[in-house]
Amino acid sequence: MRRRKFVETVGGLAAGVGLGTRFGADPLGAATWLLIPMDRQQSNHLKAYGVTFRTLQRGGKAEWLLNFRDGSFLFPLDRATERDAALQGVSTVQLTDIDVVNLRGTIAANNMDAVPLEKAPKVAVYVPPNQAPWDDAVRMSLEYAGIEYDRIWDAEVVGNRLTDYEWLHLHHEDFTGQYSKFYLTYSGTPWLTQMVQRNQLMARTLGFNSVADLKKTVAERIRTYVDDGGFLFAMCTATETLEIAVAARGVDVAARYADGTPMDPDASAKLRWERSFAFDRVRLEQSPITASFSDIDGHQVNNPAKRQPLGVSTLFNFSAKIDPVPTMLVQNHRSVIPDFYGLTTSFQRDRLKPGVTVLAYQEGASWVKYIHGEYGDGTWTYLGGHDPEDPQHRIGDPPTDLSLHPNSPGYRLILNNVLFPAAKKRELKT
Repeated sequence: MRRRKFVETVGGLAAGVGLGTRFGADPLGAATWLLIPMDRQQSNHLKAYGVTFRTLQRGGKAEWLLNFRDGSFLFPLDRATERDAALQGVSTVQLTDIDVVNLRGTIAANNMDAVPLEKAPKVAVYVPPNQAPWDDAVRMSLEYAGIEYDRIWDAEVVGNRLTDYEWLHLHHEDFTGQYSKFYLTYSGTPWLTQMVQRNQLMARTLGFNSVADLKKTVAERIRTYVDDGGFLFAMCTATETLEIAVAARGVDVAARYADGTPMDPDASAKLRWERSFAFDRVRLEQSPITASFSDIDGHQVNNPAKRQPLGVSTLFNFSAKIDPVPTMLVQNHRSVIPDFYGLTTSFQRDRLKPGVTVLAYQEGASWVKYIHGEYGDGTWTYLGGHDPEDPQHRIGDPPTDLSLHPNSPGYRLILNNVLFPAAKKRELKT
């Protein structure tokens, strides 16, 4: 379903349509509802998403109260949900029918909305089978919150398995086939040697002449997945390299630094940006000694001559009733979030296509941090950076312990995206 129809579907739910009309059912005023508040009174924001997800998996009902106590969740009182929240250390409040009537009045009178969450999406994370010397913020957040997901890689994507999933995440993957240009710094390390061998074996097994050709086909399958109604969320390198690979139909954009083969000097002019999701008029990085991909990234963490310092990102405040989709994606108990590096940290404004929605930006900077848009029947969302709680994360650093960051505003942005498909009505494909 396109976004306009989605807005029509969820608009007006603050009047009490979302979970049925149980008001007045209990004249004694016993609690019949459960609220998970998501403001600063919440003891564990991240696990609250898992509690909500598992309620939907069990066939339960929930509402996402946009801009009410920073994006709280409301349920008909369900002992299983209540017990799950208690075991996870998630703060809850029991409400009576009268309480909920008053709550809905507050929502109706303010910049708030109540969006029904209908079904837990089936989640996939694109990740190679080996253990890389870096972590993945999305997988860590899913595992900490207790949200089930499947790991898939090139064989599953080429084999058209993406249709099994409503939500797909990409993180530290280079879809140009250049191994994130790690040859420039890590040549000869065992983990890079293994990465190259594994990718080359997969390319041969699937019948491709090169890893670059394989990754370009994988990127094209992901583009089709979104076009057909899938929900894509990407961070770090994947945001930039997926766009380059999708735009590179018929163009070789893989400068093979391992053997010294240069990139086509005219590659930038040949890219077809009408095929991409977010970016346009991009210039590829041609230098064989610079480990960046293009001029999309404003921070250029691996380009010493252009590297920019970190700052803070501010979330936009959207109209919940008019723009429920971006409102869902920015629900948070903090509106200003510390920045964090990644191989791709940010996105230059002058490279964004018209119609891209900016969700978070740095005041006075030429770049933005968090963007969203539609493509065909689906949506994509990009968050720059690698790990919201490790701003300078380096290869080989230990994974972030999320038990030390249960109220992380940066990780909340990730989990907003996981629940987003539960709220969006989708047309059946025939």
